[in-house]
Amino acid sequence: MTSSTTLGLARFNAATESAATAALHEACASSAWGSKILAQRPFSTVEALFAASDAATAELTDEDLAEAMAGHPPIGRPKPGDPTSSREQRGMAGASEELKAEMLELNLAYQEKFGHVFLICATGATGEQMRDAVKTRIGNTAEQERGNVRTELGKINRIRLTRLVEEDKD
Repeated sequence: MTSSTTLGLARFNAATESAATAALHEACASSAWGSKILAQRPFSTVEALFAASDAATAELTDEDLAEAMAGHPPIGRPKPGDPTSSREQRGMAGASEELKAEMLELNLAYQEKFGHVFLICATGATGEQMRDAVKTRIGNTAEQERGNVRTELGKINRIRLTRLVEEDKD
């Protein structure tokens, strides 16, 4: 995306506080993240919005991260009727039943170890790549994994914000 103000960004900047809050909540379930971004409106460029998102993501507490992760379904089980999670997890849609079963098992083992869903920016990733990532990351310490979660959440937030400011609502 070029350094620009898109029609979608202008629409977001002009939205009522409640509409902007709802749009941000769709991007990330952390209320702290959304509040920090909302407080900085209006944004002059999409890059400024991304910078605000990155800074807000970096400042999330463990509780804020938990709130953000609660908005993400496990890999291989997108929220029914949610086009965003289905689109983001497209790499699992055509996976074999064996791979889906393995992901379910790995998701449960990861969740048991860390107390939250396995979070990965699944956009563009194959089922095998996601499986390999959870297999690798399950060996991490809780501190290492918090860092991974924060990085992955930042990527997801940028993708979702891009969709927010690029959507043609006319």
